[in-house]
Amino acid sequence: VESLCPYCGVGCQLTYQLEGNRIISVVGRDGPANRGRLCVKGRFGFDYIHHSHRLISPLVRKDGVPKLAEDYVDPGNPYTHFREATWDEALDLAAAGLARIREQHGGQALSGFGCAKGSNEEAYLVQKMVRTGFGTNNVDHCTRLCHASSVAALMETIGSGAVTAPFSESVNADVLMVVGANPTENHPVAATFFKNAVKAGAKMVVMDPRGQTLKRHADYMIQNKPGTDVAVLNALMHVIVQENLYDEEYVQSRTDGFEELRVHLLDYSPESMSEHCGIPAGILREVARLYGNAERAMIFWGMGVSQHIHGTDNARCLISLALLTGQVGRPGTGLHPLRGQNNVQGASDSGLIPMVYPDYQPVSDPSAHAFFEEFWGATLNSEPGLTVVEIADSAHEGRMKGMYVMGENPAMSDPNASHVREALCNLEHLVVQDIFLTETAVYADVILPASAFPEKDGTFTNTDRRVQIGRQALDPPGDARQDWWIVQEIARRIGLDWNYDGPRSIFEEMRGCMPSIAGITWDRLCEEGAVTYPCRNVGDPGDPIIFGDGFPTPDGRGKLIPVNIIPPDEVPDEDFPMVLTTGRHLEHWHTGVMTRRARVLDELEPEAVCEISPADARRLGIVPGAWVRVTSRRGVIELKARITGSTPEGLVFIPFCYSEAAVNLLTNAKLDPFGKIPELKFCSVRLEEIDFPRVSAPQ
Repeated sequence: VESLCPYCGVGCQLTYQLEGNRIISVVGRDGPANRGRLCVKGRFGFDYIHHSHRLISPLVRKDGVPKLAEDYVDPGNPYTHFREATWDEALDLAAAGLARIREQHGGQALSGFGCAKGSNEEAYLVQKMVRTGFGTNNVDHCTRLCHASSVAALMETIGSGAVTAPFSESVNADVLMVVGANPTENHPVAATFFKNAVKAGAKMVVMDPRGQTLKRHADYMIQNKPGTDVAVLNALMHVIVQENLYDEEYVQSRTDGFEELRVHLLDYSPESMSEHCGIPAGILREVARLYGNAERAMIFWGMGVSQHIHGTDNARCLISLALLTGQVGRPGTGLHPLRGQNNVQGASDSGLIPMVYPDYQPVSDPSAHAFFEEFWGATLNSEPGLTVVEIADSAHEGRMKGMYVMGENPAMSDPNASHVREALCNLEHLVVQDIFLTETAVYADVILPASAFPEKDGTFTNTDRRVQIGRQALDPPGDARQDWWIVQEIARRIGLDWNYDGPRSIFEEMRGCMPSIAGITWDRLCEEGAVTYPCRNVGDPGDPIIFGDGFPTPDGRGKLIPVNIIPPDEVPDEDFPMVLTTGRHLEHWHTGVMTRRARVLDELEPEAVCEISPADARRLGIVPGAWVRVTSRRGVIELKARITGSTPEGLVFIPFCYSEAAVNLLTNAKLDPFGKIPELKFCSVRLEEIDFPRVSAPQ
């Protein structure tokens, strides 16, 4: 069965090979994003769907069983706290609790999390149910923990939150800049295109406090001090402006704010920034000249840019760098935030964001508000809703009473996870729809067993703005049901007159309110497999490279925005002398719900590790494999040490996929004021060796 990979935002096309009702292997197809290539997750990370932990019947919490923040339920034996229920009983209980809170406390006491792993159609239904059924815009998903700050900066400066060109355009570039991203681990197939470009003669600059294997292919590896991205990028722009390497004609005809930016950059010479960021001034000048003299250049960035309290500022700098040099709108040029999950782009496009309707139409815009009230036949709230972290805070304070969670795992993915788990306990009613008993589902009142990726049809939009069709390969196990069906059944029970008969009918409705995909038909996707938006009219080819003739801003011009240096919210001190940063392993993904139940992937990386530098290991007397305790102002975890030369002195790296050493128990929930994304990439910690773990890891 021809379908897609369920993991990162690259959107690889693949073929499931079946025997009976089981997937036995996966092979890559010649899709536009992968050209037959697959990474280790795409090739071997499929058998989680057959795992014994799959939820196969609805569950409801047993009477009298309390919710405790430190609680743990064996995912293989969920009946400790729950009992089986029929679908009618579970759906009735789920909907009744939500409706009761709506009537007693109003819609603002309710919220919903959709899923970036689900389809566009599922995301659309979730946000529509929250808005028209709950009566609130309190709906969000993991984009808030991914590229919310990037989208905020892109919308502000060029009027669009998506990429301006696909990553495959890297083969047409002279210079590639990869900033705050580790593509060989997080987007491995995209990384092969970057390597191909270098082999064909392109120059590459990698900028990341951590070392990474992509540096083997780079002309410059900029390992700046953590949290100093603005200093580096302002220094590069200083050189480009002072040495007249900017595109004067482009700046005058296509941008606003140059003079203000020019004056601002006078204080950011490489010499004045060198000590602050830890990069020699000469190297900063060489990199600036390389980028400034390029005929065609692309910038790629990841969550090392976005997950800071100054994440929006980081992205503003990258955008200004591209606009100064006219590196947008032509082959081999562009701005590309590499999206983390397989459908985080599509879920965002579909309106799974608290301040915008589908296609990024602001809920506070009177014309957009009026359009969707008529389109959906409902009275809508015009106030932007709460974001992921704000919803948790509201629940912790007792203002948020009920929540519906489809496929997300905030008890693992959100910062300051102890606070989040306490917040989940405070809810009067929590409904979780998922394929496993996740760390979040432990706190549910009703658990609804859903369909995994290979068990559903739907459309998914990759990091390139490419809408692709995913096809159902096999049936869900037991009494698990399709996600769209579950959402519709809850919607009906809270008073909505919904009558969809499948993903195709939902997609047709989406085309009516999303101009960007209006020209993409379901039949065309089934025939072609992929169409890139914007595609506004049936028959349009789609537009992979955009903004060659201006930007979708009111005046068609891009904005150059000066940015000052803002320190991280929490800096090292005597009590917490090291910096913690988080991320992913090549073999594991997100909170590990899927990949840690994939046999080959879990055998490759079976246990939680903390990566530290050889210098820190010598200083602390830590040997490889030793147990260490990592402590922040918010929590403590214990795990094994891995000593690696890619980690600089003073930095600790921990993946966030291990429930037995959940790194987000440590991280800081302080928000970027614009994108409202938390500072997951920087907090202060203390590291010490211990003789043995305090708590044994769950099996």
